[in-house]
Amino acid sequence: METRAKPLPGPGEVLLKVRACGICGSDIPRVFSKGTYSFPTVPGHEFAGEIEAVGEGVDESLIGRGAAVFPLLPCRCCSACEIGEYALCENYNYMGSRCDGAFAEYMKVPQWNLLLMPEGVSYEEAAMVEPAAVAVHALRQSGVGIGDTVLIYGAGPIGLMLAQWADIWGAGQTLLVDIDEEKLAFARGLGIANTCNAVASDVRAWVSERTGGRGADVTIEGAGSSVSLENAMHTTRPFGQIVLMGNPAGEMTLTQKGYWEILRKNLKIIGTWNSYYANLPLNEWKLVLDFIASGKLRLAPLITHRVPIEGIGEALKMIRDRSEFTVKVMYVNHI
Repeated sequence: METRAKPLPGPGEVLLKVRACGICGSDIPRVFSKGTYSFPTVPGHEFAGEIEAVGEGVDESLIGRGAAVFPLLPCRCCSACEIGEYALCENYNYMGSRCDGAFAEYMKVPQWNLLLMPEGVSYEEAAMVEPAAVAVHALRQSGVGIGDTVLIYGAGPIGLMLAQWADIWGAGQTLLVDIDEEKLAFARGLGIANTCNAVASDVRAWVSERTGGRGADVTIEGAGSSVSLENAMHTTRPFGQIVLMGNPAGEMTLTQKGYWEILRKNLKIIGTWNSYYANLPLNEWKLVLDFIASGKLRLAPLITHRVPIEGIGEALKMIRDRSEFTVKVMYVNHI
């Protein structure tokens, strides 16, 4: 930790007092092994805060308002940006990995990246808009329909959010697979009844039993593992859709039989990355905030640990070493 001067917002920027910032699974390799793109860098990209001051050209009425922050800084000039696909920007910057993020008390943020918090949304909930938007973006890629069976591999925070979104969307049933029984027990505590421990059970037989031998209509691979990738091919129905979302820690492999499943069942494989921030056809960040405000999307129950800024380092080690069970660990600043 270090003490820095409070940032000064420039034209089009605000000074944000960070009120809450989630620790993402991607922060662990970023801090302990992979590193950031340049040094020094303050991590932290899942955050919300209170606008304390504004720069030139920004309406002073924003002072005192709470906001979630879209952490991607697009160039706004490349071909992807021209069509609002900011996640595919060719020259982007990113708070918390390419430039300073929110493991801090204050930071300056462009007004364009702010989403004002609706009434009834807490700072902690607003700090989880980023992963919730990633989840809904993945589900939107799948073309899921009312009554569909949605199968999710991976019961981490985004997997749990995906299960909630599938229920909101009108899925007939949602099936959740993981190798960690504590995570699955936590999911059942949230009301996600259909869970399978892939270590203790035959996943393919389990999915077949719950779908009458048909397979899932939509499968989302959110674990980033070769085993779940392979299983996804075998547990999805003919003409079904598989969305690849999990960020792998190493090389991914697929057997010949798994590849044959793609061919013979005419499976559609879809990649997904980040989330959609443009207003047309739909700003997924605003969608998340609206559903939190309505009470339909419940994110606060996912928080298992809250730490002050002085506790971020130990929290990162706890997640790395798995010394305690965690779902979402959050830095909070209530002062």
